[in-house]
Amino acid sequence: MKTELDTLATALYVRTDDELKASPHLAPWRPAVGIAPTLSDAELVTLAVMSALLGFASERRWLRRADRDFRHLFPYLPQQSGYNKRLRNASGLVKHMIRMLAQDTSPWTHPSRGIQGFRSRCRYRSESGRRTLRLRRTAT
Repeated sequence: MKTELDTLATALYVRTDDELKASPHLAPWRPAVGIAPTLSDAELVTLAVMSALLGFASERRWLRRADRDFRHLFPYLPQQSGYNKRLRNASGLVKHMIRMLAQDTSPWTHPSRGIQGFRSRCRYRSESGRRTLRLRRTAT
């Protein structure tokens, strides 16, 4: 499983980095003079998307997990306060990248996507001694 997560992190990083190079206006504003960040914007977005995909609600726990399992992929990991500050400043970039990644997946273009506005209720109905499942759509 660790190899699969490494592959996921690498693919996310490459996709994000390519998008940032193609559209540099997406990156958060930085002054021309000053200390350059040690963690790149592509690495930051990769960490944020992976934490969401792996179901981490706590930044502190996620950074501990990333430090333990992904240190070889991310040479520098900030502390929780620095990570939070950078993530808030890059929220527009993170939203754009998540939308772009969602559009790259097959459920985005799947024909059933148009029905997602309906809430489905399943109910069992006994007919001739057998239970059958009947699906009824109700508008939300």
